[in-house]
Parts: sequence; structure tokens; C-alpha cells
Amino acid sequence: MKMNWLTYALMTVFFWGVYGVILHMGRGAMPDAAVRPPTVEGANAGIKAFLMVCVAYAVIGVIAGFVLKGRGATFTFGTSGFTIAFVAGIAGAAGAFTLVLALGEAAGKGGFGALAATAVMPIVFGGAPVVNSLVSMATHWRDSSFKSLPLFIVGVLLAVTGTVLVAKFAPVITPHAVKPAAPAEAKH
Repeated sequence: MKMNWLTYALMTVFFWGVYGVILHMGRGAMPDAAVRPPTVEGANAGIKAFLMVCVAYAVIGVIAGFVLKGRGATFTFGTSGFTIAFVAGIAGAAGAFTLVLALGEAAGKGGFGALAATAVMPIVFGGAPVVNSLVSMATHWRDSSFKSLPLFIVGVLLAVTGTVLVAKFAPVITPHAVKPAAPAEAKH
């Protein structure tokens, strides 16, 4: 079955869409992650989860190597291709690392607890396309047409507004508040 770019893009939306929630669940399942004040183990739960993400990337990297070999490709990358792709990997890994730190801080005392991903992920995935467009325009400005710049600005404003609305007003299940006992009537 041959898939087109849109199918792959939608698969990416799914994988990255569940990524933050599952990553936060993994962080929360590490030893002492919920202990307050945090122990050394609990304070490092996010970094442990990130380490497992790195292991998963290594496994997927090995699979990608077999895919390359199966397609008949050589392992020749060229200096520029290798360097730029490696820098992209650093950016992706740094983003994953700061994501686990954001999830941990958002889950902390006075934060969102188990629902930290509900606040963090819309900001990440709402802001990243805006940054992507700006960096793409900056690096390829000679190829860019700025005729649609006003609509682009409107799109950026809508994306930021949508990000804030999704992060702030995502429906969540909250525990029922305990009703205070009725005051006792004073005896006269």
C-alpha cells in the first residue's frame, strides 16, 4: 500500500498528538514521581522518561537503517546533509527534553497534576507551526512571496488565539467539590 504525504502527515498528527499524554503518563509512573516534596528519584522522573524516548528513537533509527538497506540505498550522507540532519536531531531532542521538563513543572505543586499535558501540548503544537513558518520564510526568503503576508498574520493571530483557548478551556474531569456542612442553628 503506497501512502501519500497527507496520510503520513495525519499519522504524524496522531503520533505526536498522543506523544505528550503518554510521555506525561510515563513520567508519572516513574518511582516517587508523585511524592511531595519530591525525592531525588521523583524529581528526575521526567528525565528518566526522556531517556526512554531516546532509547525508542535508537530502536526506530535501527529500523530506519533496515528500511534504507531494503530500498537499496547506500549509507552515504555527504557532509552538509549529515551536519544539517544532525542539527535537526539536536533540535528535536532538545524539544523533547524541554517538553518533559515543561510537563513536570506543569504537573507540580499548584499546577495541573495528571492533566499537565492538557495545558502544555496545545502551546507546543499550536506554537510550533508558527515558528516553523517564520523560520522557513527566514531561511528561504528569496523564494517566498509576501503577497499573502496580511493573511499569514491573521493566521498567526488565529493560531495563537486557538492555542490559548484550547490550553485554557480544555474540558477536564475535576473531582466533585465537597459541600460544606450546613451551619448548626444556634440555640436560644
